[in-house]
Amino acid sequence: MAVWVYILRCRDQSYYTGLTTALEQRIGQHKAGTMGGYTASRLPVECVYVAEFQNMHEAIAWERTIKRWSRAKKEALIKGEFDRLPVLSKNRQHHPSKSS
Repeated sequence: MAVWVYILRCRDQSYYTGLTTALEQRIGQHKAGTMGGYTASRLPVECVYVAEFQNMHEAIAWERTIKRWSRAKKEALIKGEFDRLPVLSKNRQHHPSKSS
């Protein structure tokens, strides 16, 4: 059974990451606003990323990984800029603010 992890871009430019075994149906539900929750109040939505898995556990792990990512890292994934992912994974260093 195929399982899909997907990212939707919402009207407010935020991202929603989800998982389903019925991709076209689920995207249709999001677009129609019948899913409720996060996306229903941010219509319209656009599907900007999809990954297919044959194993539910792997799909769940990938969904959870993406949900923890920064916006910049999600955007690199969406654009297919895979070489940027390791750079964006590095911890941000604290830079004290400059005082005048």
